[in-house]
Amino acid sequence: MPAKAHSEIHGREIRTVKQCPPFVDAMSHGFMILLPCDVTVRSGVFAWDWVIPEPSTEGHPRSPLSFHVAEQLAGAPFANGLAAVKFNSFWTIELEEGWSLFAMHPVNRNELPFRLLTGVVDSDRFYDAGINFPAIWTDPHFSGVLPKGTPIAQCFPVPRAAPDVIFEYFDGTHNTAYEKTVAEVLANPGVYRKHFRVKRPRSAPESA
Repeated sequence: MPAKAHSEIHGREIRTVKQCPPFVDAMSHGFMILLPCDVTVRSGVFAWDWVIPEPSTEGHPRSPLSFHVAEQLAGAPFANGLAAVKFNSFWTIELEEGWSLFAMHPVNRNELPFRLLTGVVDSDRFYDAGINFPAIWTDPHFSGVLPKGTPIAQCFPVPRAAPDVIFEYFDGTHNTAYEKTVAEVLANPGVYRKHFRVKRPRSAPESA
């Protein structure tokens, strides 16, 4: 994705969403569940060549995906008459007490030929088995390979406790701050990134 592109309306190069911190931060928020192997799709048939040892744990999946029959989606607003793809999990996820796992389609990845169904799992209690991720196959004409490492689910912890929400009118201080901030944003590029955005650390998984 380029950082700049020519705009016919502006008559010059302008910044693209690649330079928009909220756009980029949303795409990297939390962690991704990735496809563990190449999956080939031809004429609606899914195939893979992935040789792994017999799992030592009974009931553990060996295939990267399975399916939900179309009838399980009957009446759902996203039902399209096709079976849903179910991406199998090869991870268990445990969170701190009071936190749930929010799983959704990878943010801003509309080019993927599927759409993950959003779900919330209480992973402070359910963590001894893997979480599977169902998805609607949205591109019936797709023919090709979903490569190993394709993001299939974006996950992040959310607190179950409801937040306290306060609604109030602007007072003089709020009004002044609003006008000042808007004027700065309109006058100069990168105001949010330079003065408001919190830099995200690069996280690495901890070894037990």
